[in-house]
Amino acid sequence: MPAPLTVGVSGINAVDNPGPGVGVARSLREAEDLDLRIVGLAYDAMEPGIYMDWLLDRSFVVPYPSAGRDAYIERLRYIQSVAGLDFIIPTLDTEMPFYSRCQGELETLGMHCFVPTPEMYRLRGKDRLTEVAETIGIELPETEVVSSQEELVVAVEKVGLPVMIKGAFYQARRAHTTQEALQHCHRIVAEWGYPIIVQQVVSGDELNVVAVGDGVGGCLGRVAIRKMWITELGKMWTGVTIHNQAILRASDAFARAYRWRGPFELECIASAGRLYLVEINPRFPAWCYFATGVGLNLPARMITTALGGPLSAESDYPAGRLFIRYTYELVTRMEQFQRLVIRGETAEAQR
Repeated sequence: MPAPLTVGVSGINAVDNPGPGVGVARSLREAEDLDLRIVGLAYDAMEPGIYMDWLLDRSFVVPYPSAGRDAYIERLRYIQSVAGLDFIIPTLDTEMPFYSRCQGELETLGMHCFVPTPEMYRLRGKDRLTEVAETIGIELPETEVVSSQEELVVAVEKVGLPVMIKGAFYQARRAHTTQEALQHCHRIVAEWGYPIIVQQVVSGDELNVVAVGDGVGGCLGRVAIRKMWITELGKMWTGVTIHNQAILRASDAFARAYRWRGPFELECIASAGRLYLVEINPRFPAWCYFATGVGLNLPARMITTALGGPLSAESDYPAGRLFIRYTYELVTRMEQFQRLVIRGETAEAQR
């Protein structure tokens, strides 16, 4: 591995709906066995992670993936030329299709990443969850996949109110009436198109697991948690580590069955002794530093494995450790913001 290794991290928007990037960067900064420089890949000059110079050595504004493959790759090549870019950890859903399709091309340019293949990525579509749940041995709330408003009305009657109305990849809204379900459907279809998923509402404890698949059927580590306090935006504010064997077995089975490559999160609900799969995220979650804090630095393990380095066999973690998110005010120089707006990049951090 080159020394120091320059790693680009996206999703540094540490706001009320935080991205995972700051947690990933914090984990990498604590990786004692890796000699790293960390570069922030931001989509807006106001992303708070840009100004956390104790975590990031430098930051750059990149175009949205919707700007097109060529523009995105050209920007990454520029960053590589001025700051180095040996490895990239994308952390946002909207980026994953690009990195999934282009990881081979990026590697030929010297920019490595460890992400799922396009076929793996398609597994996380909510219209595929029935198949995945059966494969990994847990249940799925009653679910109907529809392609028209007429089918949606029939599905709502079959599943029973209230229901969750979901896009195949993005957005989920609870509906208490058929009319409300139709309204949610219209909004989601206008942005993302069909199919639409109509799903039973299951009440219980929200359990999540974060893991990294090694691409050949194993896990580089996994940590399960129970959410204790959730914000209005659905983000965990307080949680606790658990040793729930059902969700840990499910994460192992998922990595084994699909030979998953890279980070993933399974979102589940435990209700009346049964475990239901709700969602699969093909990336690190916003709470990923929790795993580092209890002894499993998954971002560091992923980089070490991807670049052929030795890996610790330790995979245990303590149950009963508490995670509490907090707000923090940062005062910094206006020059950094101005430079970012004008030039699209910050100066090197002074340590």
